[in-house]
Amino acid sequence: MKDIAGILFDKDGTLLDYDQSWLPVNRELARIASRDDADLADHLLRACGMDPVTGAIVPDSLLAAGNTHEITEGLIAAGSPVPADELIRKLDALFADATAFSVPVTDLAAFFAELHGRGLKLGIASSDNERSIRNLTERFGFARHVDFIAGYDSGFGCKPAPGMLLGFCEAMGIAPANVAMIGDNNHDMMMGINAGAGLKIGVLTGTGSRESLSAAADFCLASIVDILDLLPAKEPA
Repeated sequence: MKDIAGILFDKDGTLLDYDQSWLPVNRELARIASRDDADLADHLLRACGMDPVTGAIVPDSLLAAGNTHEITEGLIAAGSPVPADELIRKLDALFADATAFSVPVTDLAAFFAELHGRGLKLGIASSDNERSIRNLTERFGFARHVDFIAGYDSGFGCKPAPGMLLGFCEAMGIAPANVAMIGDNNHDMMMGINAGAGLKIGVLTGTGSRESLSAAADFCLASIVDILDLLPAKEPA
């Protein structure tokens, strides 16, 4: 990673442990979308990529990688009786509030401080809404180390299109070839490819597997913590 000047992180499944943070949220999402019809809620979960019994998530499914609008479309197509505008509003609120129950994969304040201290530009690009991302950075105390934030509603487009990564590059004044894109699913990897990112790094704390990520990722790591092993050695003080 000697030529990398910036790192753009996905949020869910990358900075946050997906199963611990999002399986309860997905169940609440289905309850809202089904208007408390338990059988319909299970059907909606399966249609969007989650086994309602085991909680297993299909890699790159709607619940793994979709934004609020895409998830809403999928829920309605699968039989949700809630009007789209109402469902979008309720899901965005649910996702923003879910930050209070999120489980990080590591001490994010210390991790981001370490990377920022090495002179790297740091950003977060998520299919969630921007408010959720900002809530996360404030809750876990690393907002001051984040140089760029983009949600699906921030005006840069949605994954896997390149807009979020290119927006990061423009804001930071660096080339895509000098950016590492880090995420847990192929929407993240393909955004990196589409934008010409120098590195695409998959992590296994989310919905992707080594098998599902291997074709598009340059590296596949257990978690973001292992990124530190890829960085050049720190100069002596």
